[in-house]
Amino acid sequence: MASVIRLYVDHPLVAGQSVPLTVEQSHYLFRVMRKGVGEKLEVFNGVDGEWSAEIIQAGRKSGILRCRNMSRPLRLPPDLWLMFAPLKKSRSNFLVEKATEMGASQIMPIKTDFTNLERIRQDSLQSQAVEAAEQCGGTYVPSVLDLQKLSNVLDVWDDRNIMFCDETFAGNTVDLSHSPGPWAILIGPEGGFSTAERKRLGEMSQVHRMALGPRILRAETAAIAALTLWQSNMGDWE
Repeated sequence: MASVIRLYVDHPLVAGQSVPLTVEQSHYLFRVMRKGVGEKLEVFNGVDGEWSAEIIQAGRKSGILRCRNMSRPLRLPPDLWLMFAPLKKSRSNFLVEKATEMGASQIMPIKTDFTNLERIRQDSLQSQAVEAAEQCGGTYVPSVLDLQKLSNVLDVWDDRNIMFCDETFAGNTVDLSHSPGPWAILIGPEGGFSTAERKRLGEMSQVHRMALGPRILRAETAAIAALTLWQSNMGDWE
């Protein structure tokens, strides 16, 4: 049985609502997937849940859907941010994809003292999050923010807990359940954090240092491990 096509749309969703397709979505549906008028698919917008929709107009570069009924309500992820030092394009894309699948609510690329990249393609990473949500059955798409300096982020930090994934940490593993409330996971660059960054993080009461095992992990592997650890202890895995 073929899987049902799911599309993220930037449009309100209610019964009877007409939903215009972008050029890219029209090409995918009508040229790649060979769909036509009268065929069904699922759509979501990150706000109104998932809706069954029908193709009512199909063109070369445009199309229109009509919402029929809600198939699933919106399910929000836990209040968990992922902060990471950006990697080369394919690896950053992979990290954003997996963070979306594993339920991060916001993704924040950060520039540390040892981060090599000066800029990112925020729009490309956001598109990666959309594609991941379409594929994994999610009804919510995390926001991917533009690159920010870690020091600037910490200057305005509130009381949100930070899981500081520190490869040099040799202490006892923190019991996450002792610190309820919103969290953020912090993953550094391949060169690690600078002495100044470690000192500042160590002075913050919201920061909980955490080791991710005895082996040195690539950044994207560390992110997946940290997300798994947090979700299994504090998240919405049932």
